[in-house]
Amino acid sequence: MTYSFNLIDRPWILGTRLDGRMEEFSLRETLAQAHELRGVQGDSPLETASLYRLLLAVIHSVLRGPKNKNAWAELWNAKQFDMSKFDAYFKKWHTRFDLFDKERPFYQVKLNKDGREKTSNDVMPDVASGTNATLFSHTTDENKIALSPSKAARTLLVMQTTSIAGGWGMAPKESSDAPWGRGVIFLTEDYTLFRTVMLNLFKYPDSDVMASSKEDVPAWESENPFKPQREEPLGYLDFLTWQNRHASLIPEGDEKSPAVREMIISQGLKLKADVLDPMKHYRIDEKKGYLFHRFSEERSLWRDSAALFKVHNPTTTRPPQAFYWLANLADEEAIQKHQTYRFMALGMANDQAKIEFYRHETFPLPLKYLQDDELIEQLSDALAYAENAARALWVAGNRLALLIVAPTADGKPPQDISKLTKQDANKLYQHYGAERFFWSNLEVPFYEFLQTMPEDESALTRWKETLQETAWEALKNAERMAGENTKALKAATRAEGVLYGELKKLFPESQPQKEVPA
Repeated sequence: MTYSFNLIDRPWILGTRLDGRMEEFSLRETLAQAHELRGVQGDSPLETASLYRLLLAVIHSVLRGPKNKNAWAELWNAKQFDMSKFDAYFKKWHTRFDLFDKERPFYQVKLNKDGREKTSNDVMPDVASGTNATLFSHTTDENKIALSPSKAARTLLVMQTTSIAGGWGMAPKESSDAPWGRGVIFLTEDYTLFRTVMLNLFKYPDSDVMASSKEDVPAWESENPFKPQREEPLGYLDFLTWQNRHASLIPEGDEKSPAVREMIISQGLKLKADVLDPMKHYRIDEKKGYLFHRFSEERSLWRDSAALFKVHNPTTTRPPQAFYWLANLADEEAIQKHQTYRFMALGMANDQAKIEFYRHETFPLPLKYLQDDELIEQLSDALAYAENAARALWVAGNRLALLIVAPTADGKPPQDISKLTKQDANKLYQHYGAERFFWSNLEVPFYEFLQTMPEDESALTRWKETLQETAWEALKNAERMAGENTKALKAATRAEGVLYGELKKLFPESQPQKEVPA
């Protein structure tokens, strides 16, 4: 049978219209209607990130630019893409975008003699199979999922973009991470897809983004995207379309509506771990070098916003290129200086090859923070107040838990309390979840503070008040979990006295939140 599913013409990209309706669009339709769409949305954060990456690769490839900020501004001011350029490009490379082309199937190889046959379950990270945890799916290895061509295309994209070493049934020694397999991906977001992709469309070529050679082309333009054998990209286009796997989809069924249940995969290009990704945030360690930011189940991303936004002469971090780009565009008045955008943070957390969770966070990004180092310092101070308030809560909450575990410890110096008792008290405090309560209840107030602080001198005062109120609420919530017996009430009284004293040290200018218990 002769199968065909061309991504340029056939619907496969999940897009959201401005009125909230979600539909599937072809690649051409997505770009032609980008100014009328809110964005693209995959079935998981990994799929969403992979779709944005492909769109950026296609736009850069068509334009072979933008060469400079003036060229970018011309595109931005047009408010939609000139599809005549895209149509000419798509006509030239049309067959290379066919998912089942006999000679050059999209993001695949014609023959994969050394590969392993895998079911669709094996290569879908959100499906329970092999080492994949049961996150949102309750399928089993025995049930081979039949993928439609559109879902197969998105799955293939995720595999090439976000697969991890040892994942999906491949041993670590013979596999490697795809470019976005680990770490948080940062993208600027605006109210239409056109504006979102444009704000992430950096100057090309640009050595600050990634060094490029004359051989830099996207995978579909290359006669053999796996040659020359390499561990570093030939340039930004090569990087955006990096072929991490040799893959061959196996279609079956009717020619008009085929399904994919199996595929053959093996290791493709292996990307060096020290290639710096412009979409990631790095912390610079004196001994270990550049360490990319990871999602943490215990720590919300907004707590690191000062480091993320510090784009002027950072010495200990390397912020995402999107934030540098926004700052430069604002400085040259290509965009409004007083605008507030949003940014997306997408990715997953994993333990070796085992995926623990996915995450897609968004929060405000007022451009003033990218232009004013003094604002960044004030933001850093505000976040430090929050961390110190959390430590004060920890001291008080541990006192509560300690006196529940060992009432006779009241009044004893720390050195006279056994290590085992302290460990049991800490476990009980963690069970109460006071710090989780504290941080989760600060998220919305922080976003309000972030947006008002540049213009409102009283914003920091309100933030300090919120920190104290939230710390008290968190302790009270822990006290409710401890119960209402005599032992618990006595422990709560002692814990409240501790919190009062700790907060008074941190915020001496504030009025007391509570009288010290007698």
